[in-house]
Amino acid sequence: MSAPYTITEIGGSTFVLYPDGTAYTMGGGTVEANCTISVCPVALSVYGYRPSLPGSIALIALYGLCALIQVVMGWRYKTWGFMAAMLLGCADEIMGYVGRILYYQNPWGEAGFLMQIVLITMGPVFFCAAIYVMIYKIIHYVDPSIARFNPRFIYWGFLTCDLIALTLQAVGGAMSSTSDGASQVGVNIALAGLAFQVATLTCFSAVVTDYAIRSRHAVAKHGVNRRFKLFAGFLSLAILTIFIRCCYRVFELSEGYSSTSKALRDEPLFIGLESVMVIVAAYALIVAHPGPVFNRGIDGPAEQERIAAGEKTRQALGASSESE
Repeated sequence: MSAPYTITEIGGSTFVLYPDGTAYTMGGGTVEANCTISVCPVALSVYGYRPSLPGSIALIALYGLCALIQVVMGWRYKTWGFMAAMLLGCADEIMGYVGRILYYQNPWGEAGFLMQIVLITMGPVFFCAAIYVMIYKIIHYVDPSIARFNPRFIYWGFLTCDLIALTLQAVGGAMSSTSDGASQVGVNIALAGLAFQVATLTCFSAVVTDYAIRSRHAVAKHGVNRRFKLFAGFLSLAILTIFIRCCYRVFELSEGYSSTSKALRDEPLFIGLESVMVIVAAYALIVAHPGPVFNRGIDGPAEQERIAAGEKTRQALGASSESE
């Protein structure tokens, strides 16, 4: 049975025409979209599907719970910088999935498309910032003397890279959303931001791995407590899941917002490699919270080395005074 409408393109705008003469447009060119889900085929929208409503609601609830936990832990341990980065990431993701709900209601509405394309793309940048905040603490906890670079330089260097990635993704996403995905320049800028984030995460992982190798003697000599091992394991999980997600988004946008892009129109792939990866990272960073490791007076290898050195000095001074 043939469809009760015909689809045509006039002046760069796509129209759905019904036999009674009514016409609806999906936008494009200079014409504003007036399509709704009841009169236009969803397959002709940018994503080609209506986002899962239960999935979006579940993710909003999970990010809300994550934010609440971060507020409680941030207040308890006074980890303001880490808490701020995590709250920004959770708020960003919540608003992004609110955009997915709006898109579900109307796949041609500008607000929903804009919110999800900009905010969900940017969200993990804030979680990366939370990860970078901890590098300074890790190095000082283990042994700052063996770091190749000043820990403060590493800290600010990666935060600067994170800001660059955030800016590129925000600008690219905004340009794409205001053009309903038609701006190839916007897609390219967003891709550059995502690729830069992948490169930054790769460099960060290399720096952390290099430091772990260089610090193995200090760790072997003094050991690290179980809580630090748990912290390091879940921090690694957060880095890995965000890295996988960023690689997926580069792949997804490689063909732009085209109706022929299979990756863009594959919601299960989006849920698995975007939604699941980022929410796992967010909750991994609850277990990898810096407070229980660095704010409880638990001595790391660096502090144990200073204590041992001080004890040797006191013993030497004591022996010297006795000989006199």
